[in-house]
Amino acid sequence: MILSIISIIFNFVGALALLLWGMDLLSSGIQKGAGNKLQKLLSVVSGNRVTAVFTGLLVTGIIQSSSATTVMVVSFVNAQILSLTQAIGIIFGANIGTTVTAWIVSFLGFSFKVSAIAIPLIGIGFFLKSLKKSKIKNFSDLFLGFGMLFLGLDLLGDTLSLNPESVSFINSITDWGFSGIIVGVLIGAVLTGLIHSSSAFTAIILTMAAAGSINWKLSAALVLGSNIGTTIDAVLSSIGASTNAKRAAAVHVGFNICGTIIAIICFNPFLSLVDLIVPGTPESNITNHIAMLHTVFNTCSTLIFLPFVNQIAMLVSKLIKEPKSQVEKKYKLPLIITQNRYTIDSYILQIEKEIALMSAKTMTMLDEIYTALKGFNLNSIENISSQVLEQEDYIDQMNEAISDFLMNCYQMNDVSEHNKAKISKLIQITAEIEDLSDECASIIHVLQKYILTSDQKKSSSYEKLLPFVDQVKEFFDYISQHLSFGLSYTLSSEEKRLSVKMEESIDTTKKQLKKLARQRIENGKDVKSELHYIDLVRHIERAGDNVYKIAQTL
Repeated sequence: MILSIISIIFNFVGALALLLWGMDLLSSGIQKGAGNKLQKLLSVVSGNRVTAVFTGLLVTGIIQSSSATTVMVVSFVNAQILSLTQAIGIIFGANIGTTVTAWIVSFLGFSFKVSAIAIPLIGIGFFLKSLKKSKIKNFSDLFLGFGMLFLGLDLLGDTLSLNPESVSFINSITDWGFSGIIVGVLIGAVLTGLIHSSSAFTAIILTMAAAGSINWKLSAALVLGSNIGTTIDAVLSSIGASTNAKRAAAVHVGFNICGTIIAIICFNPFLSLVDLIVPGTPESNITNHIAMLHTVFNTCSTLIFLPFVNQIAMLVSKLIKEPKSQVEKKYKLPLIITQNRYTIDSYILQIEKEIALMSAKTMTMLDEIYTALKGFNLNSIENISSQVLEQEDYIDQMNEAISDFLMNCYQMNDVSEHNKAKISKLIQITAEIEDLSDECASIIHVLQKYILTSDQKKSSSYEKLLPFVDQVKEFFDYISQHLSFGLSYTLSSEEKRLSVKMEESIDTTKKQLKKLARQRIENGKDVKSELHYIDLVRHIERAGDNVYKIAQTL
């Protein structure tokens, strides 16, 4: 008896592991093959709440994991790729999309012996994996995943085909009335949280229900609970993330809990609605009933809460407040998706946003230099200088963290040549932005010396430095706008010609200003002051060179 129980437990764990592995490979295969397009779809979704819902539904339906979509959403909110309101709509849609797995299992998992096609699928996947062409090879995990999933389902079916009489105590939970339903929901939530997959747990419920081990009411309670348990991944992904990312995770938890509470309160009418939609009695067609319940629950929850997206965003913003503002001195790379099921494209998308932020901070440094020049007094420049140097140190930290992460990405297995080229470009751009920030620090340092050695009067030579800095600012602002779109946007031929003209204009101005400085020295002006002036001109021109190098990379 004991050995029999141990055998059942080990067989169950093994079958479950195979099922989870299959789902993971399936998700990975789809993302490797089409992940870039799917992630871009998430990142460019409009603010329209309906569009956002359909985006979440589509992406989750394809990759077969609401947890994967939700974690991506939380990460994208953290990286400022998505707004909170966009994220809420996508999360709603992801909950509907996750029900696709239940329908696949319901239609295919019990209508025929799935093990008959599992082995051929694994064979096809293994063959594709051996091919050299990366585009075809990327889909190998898709076939391997389906094969493993079907094989795991078959083994689960054998393991969980228990005599209904021997497990009658399980079904007796529903005899406890309302409290029994709550217990069933809690069990579903805990078990789903432990295995980190509502789809896998739903497959287990379907398997046990098909074998007659659990009844219709208990199956429904467990499915409702799985919708709470699946939020664990979003919560974990928000740890250490930005405030908005935490808010997105909180919305996912709150949405699923509130929807479940409403379903529990209306439990019997809810089950009657499902019975009305699905032909036949639950006893004769229980797998379709469970799949439909999963779909109806998430669809109804979405329809109830969708009109209140803005209000939900306001509420969660009040509950999870921004920390007290303080000067950023230590850079920490935001939470990046690190689970194996995610592809390099997701990493690149998030890092592009960090680089855009890096360029924005450097633009602030140029603005402060312009302000310092406009004020042209030692006290204001010393104050601005400390801010510029703090920013420069912060950007140095950003460069180090981002570059290290990109180098690790470059060395990952199965990175395509296309993505390697992208990573190389991002490393180069990051380095040039950091060099630009160094030049900004040098400018403010030399400016202090120049003011100390000059008569601190707004001479004509000084006045010409303002438009020179403005030239560099205008050039960098132009390039920064393109950086905000990432490497998916490249400079057109016309835009490249414009960047060449802007760089040539900066070079011309440099030559003119240096010539005027030398003339002033020849006319008896203070040599030390004019040498500092020439040094200023040189550093400003170098800043323009850094911008031009970024433009050449795009």
